[in-house]
Amino acid sequence: METSIYSRVALSPNHVFNPSKSGDLLYFFKKCPSRSNLMPISVTASGKGGGLLERPTIETTPVRESEFDVRKSRKTTPPYRVLLHNDNFNKREYVVQVLMKVIPGMTLDNAVNIMQEAHYNGISVVIICAQADAEEHCMQLRGNGLLSSIEPASGGC
Repeated sequence: METSIYSRVALSPNHVFNPSKSGDLLYFFKKCPSRSNLMPISVTASGKGGGLLERPTIETTPVRESEFDVRKSRKTTPPYRVLLHNDNFNKREYVVQVLMKVIPGMTLDNAVNIMQEAHYNGISVVIICAQADAEEHCMQLRGNGLLSSIEPASGGC
C-alpha cells in the first residue's frame, strides 16, 4: 500500500533499503507515467522498515522543435526578395546553371526567365523568402560570381 503525503511518498514495507547507516541518502530513478523520461528521486532511510521519498526533481530533456513550429516561425518573419543584377562578366548559360544549383526547386525555364529579365532590365527577382534564407541565397549567388542583393518585399509573397 503506497500513499502520497504532500511532497513525500511513504514507502510500503515491501520496499527494502539497506543503507550503511540511518539517515543516508539513496538515489534511484523512477519512470514518470505521464512522461517518457526518468525522474531522479532521493530517499532518506529512517532505519528499519523503509523511508520517505523526497520531493522528486524532474529533469526534462530539451525538446526539439517540430517542423510545424519551424514553418510557423518562418511564415511570421517578413519576406525578403533576392535580386539578381545584370553584369557583363558572366555568360548567360553560367547564370542559369548557378541559379539552378543555388535556389531549391528552380527549374530550367524559371532560371532562363530570371536570367533574361536581369539581362534586359538590369535586375530581376530570383525568389521571395524569409530573411535568413534570402541572406543565404544571396551569399551563395555571390560566391559563384553573380551580383546579388536582398531587399524587404513590400507586397508580401
